[in-house]
Amino acid sequence: MGTDQDSTAGHEPRAADAADLTELAGRLFDMARTGDRDTLVAYVDAGVPVNLRNQSGDTLLMLAAYHGHAGTVEALIQRGADVGLANDKGQTPLAGAVFKGHDDVVAALVAAGADPQAGTPSAAQAATMFGRADYTGLWG
Repeated sequence: MGTDQDSTAGHEPRAADAADLTELAGRLFDMARTGDRDTLVAYVDAGVPVNLRNQSGDTLLMLAAYHGHAGTVEALIQRGADVGLANDKGQTPLAGAVFKGHDDVVAALVAAGADPQAGTPSAAQAATMFGRADYTGLWG
């Protein structure tokens, strides 16, 4: 007969486990950078934290936004990604998208409530620096 014992009792994490997790995290961040939306959201739907951060504090959303992947940005937002999380340098996904000129990403982030005044420099400051009055019109 079966028992109700926890099969992980006494299991100590191994260095290989940590290496495997580090490798997986690296692949997840690459998926965000390249816009591999379907695979990335499958991992998020399976339990990967939607606000996972890399060693620089960049979230999956930040990387997808900076690299112009609007579909991935929208999918992460739908799964609860925090549009206001800044990285270790104080940069937000919205400021990154403004800096790179990704109009569809900027629109998606603003629609999801991203604060154009947040971060260093803020998205509003970046829009001014790069002469993007069309962006400033999005947030008045």
